[in-house]
Amino acid sequence: MFCPALVATDLDGTLIRTDGTVSKRTRAALDRVRSAGSVVIFVTGRPTRVMADIVAQTGTSGLAICANGALVYDLDNHATLRHRVLDSATALHLATEIRAIVPDAAFAVESGTRFGREPAFSTMWPDPHEVVGHVTELLTALPATKLLVRRALSAGSFADVRSAIVAAAGSTAVVTTSSYDLVEIAGAGVSKGVALAEIAAGYGVSARRAIAFGDMPNDLPMFAWAGHAVAVANAHPDVLAAADEITDSNDADGVAHVLERLFR
Repeated sequence: MFCPALVATDLDGTLIRTDGTVSKRTRAALDRVRSAGSVVIFVTGRPTRVMADIVAQTGTSGLAICANGALVYDLDNHATLRHRVLDSATALHLATEIRAIVPDAAFAVESGTRFGREPAFSTMWPDPHEVVGHVTELLTALPATKLLVRRALSAGSFADVRSAIVAAAGSTAVVTTSSYDLVEIAGAGVSKGVALAEIAAGYGVSARRAIAFGDMPNDLPMFAWAGHAVAVANAHPDVLAAADEITDSNDADGVAHVLERLFR
């Protein structure tokens, strides 16, 4: 039976339930993995500033990959070990291009521990210390880990314009998404897969000994790298198609189901 040396899992929509909690069953499954001597790595689109609650709920320590691979974070010491930023000039150019494609676009900037947004940008993680201003001001004030885009007026998806945004970015940046109504842009070469491969090499773990769990397109590079890729049932169609296995949904402890089978 395949027993992974490394378990890499996305958080929101995958390990975390819709209500924002981590179930007792999932916590127990993660404990089982660690007791077997395997490594658990959270690989998330989240910034480091909103990792504390998940660490508290799961008791997980060690390293985490945040911001879709742009940040490697030490959960124990609350320290950023690696930070790959999006060039400011590139970000400003893309913001102009995207606003021409999507006139009602609203932007935000994630900068690891800091966050800035345009007034029309709605965020799922309000920050009392946020910077509010035009995207030009935000990119001047904050080093951009990720440039975020939402449709301010319709709160709709980007399916009709995604290809145009990807074309505008070209090779200068990476465009991905962790939800249907959000576009996330990082520096060239940044992905969950690249960061995970680097961390795994540090542990001496090859791709064939790793398992990855995910639900959205930003997880696809991680799926492409890992020896076994598992999508939760609520995953995006592209992720379901790329998976080696489909488990139950995040609300039905799908990750725990697989880990219980593999770590008896």
